[in-house]
Amino acid sequence: MLQGDVPERDLATFALPELGRLQETDEQWAPYQLLDQDGVVVAPVRAFFAELQAEGKPASTIRSYGMDLLRWWRFLWALDIEWNRATRADARDFTRWMQIANKPQRLHWRHRNTGHSEKTAPKPRTTRKKIPGTPNAITGKASPGPQYAARTRAHSETVLRTFYDFHQDEGTGPIINPFPLDRSRRSGRANAHHKPDQPFKAERTGRYRPVIPKRAPRRIPDEMFNALFAALRHNRDRALLAFWVSNGARAEELLSSRQRDVLPGQQLVGVIRKGTRAYQQLPCSTDAFVWLRLYQEEARRDGVPHGKNLPLWWTLRRPWRPLNYDTARAMFNRANDLLGANWTLHDLRHTASYRLARDPNMPLTDVQWVLGHAHLTTTQLYLPASQDEVIERVRAHHARRAEQRDRPPAPPAPGYNSDSLKTLFGNSW
Repeated sequence: MLQGDVPERDLATFALPELGRLQETDEQWAPYQLLDQDGVVVAPVRAFFAELQAEGKPASTIRSYGMDLLRWWRFLWALDIEWNRATRADARDFTRWMQIANKPQRLHWRHRNTGHSEKTAPKPRTTRKKIPGTPNAITGKASPGPQYAARTRAHSETVLRTFYDFHQDEGTGPIINPFPLDRSRRSGRANAHHKPDQPFKAERTGRYRPVIPKRAPRRIPDEMFNALFAALRHNRDRALLAFWVSNGARAEELLSSRQRDVLPGQQLVGVIRKGTRAYQQLPCSTDAFVWLRLYQEEARRDGVPHGKNLPLWWTLRRPWRPLNYDTARAMFNRANDLLGANWTLHDLRHTASYRLARDPNMPLTDVQWVLGHAHLTTTQLYLPASQDEVIERVRAHHARRAEQRDRPPAPPAPGYNSDSLKTLFGNSW
């Protein structure tokens, strides 16, 4: 609980130290480990990771949780506070710091390996990098700002509250959770008076959880997608974009496909769903299989490993390695740089979802099945017009208004005196 004699911390000058690290291991039972500044595994986090793995969470979720826990641990190390003696005043100051402070700028790994510091590291040669947080001139999407986004802070609050709830149940943590629930919503059962025909509401929210602004799905317009597709240099990349924009799969889902999962005769490709880890066959366009065939022929000539149980997507250079998400994103960003855009791989899923949902001959429940949404309300987000379409319609509305205003008034009908009409109605007739 908050104590009356808690000293006021100077958060304005506080700098988060770069202590400890989240290390990826090759162990199946512990894919990630949180290490302190001495390289020792943090035992409370290790137990929490084991609990997440028992709940069926994938390794990517454990890594995401680990990054939030590493940030919290660095905050505790800087203030010399034990994790199980953290109070709500500490959690409050940590939340305030994430709201106002800028994100720490990490030194590039090349400079780090050569022994440089932030002061001695060479400056970048080009100054064309835009100011963080400014919207892109082509896409209208703002680049990541210097401060932590609301979604990042909300995810951090959820992870830390769940972490301390776990240790409270195990009897290994503090008696009071430093990240409590909201005062107005922590009493009583959540959705106590829920109506069966209404969706469930998120009534169990954290006290320090920020309000997340709603973002409309942003699709890539057809002309911009054609320019982006033309900027690609390899058939593998063209096949990837053709599949992503036709089947609506997430980027990492398509990269999980094996060579046996492709069925060109049925226009199907099998993927592993992100949440449920279920295997699902998705229909794709014929163009996607044409580009895939061209890529496979080039891969066979170059000596890429071939086998029905091997991955479908590989790197373009030796040594051959399965294509992962970071490499695919780098490929997509190179095409973005040629156009000056900042589209993301997930925007391709939004584009495919929008095209399917806006087709009047495509039932919305079928779109829900293709996208793998658990609730139909999520699929309904793609029914309204996109932002660029609304902007064009509003511009057309203003153009029609201007044309109507400049148009001369129609002459009065025969038999009416124009001077009398001006006296009665002015110039509105």
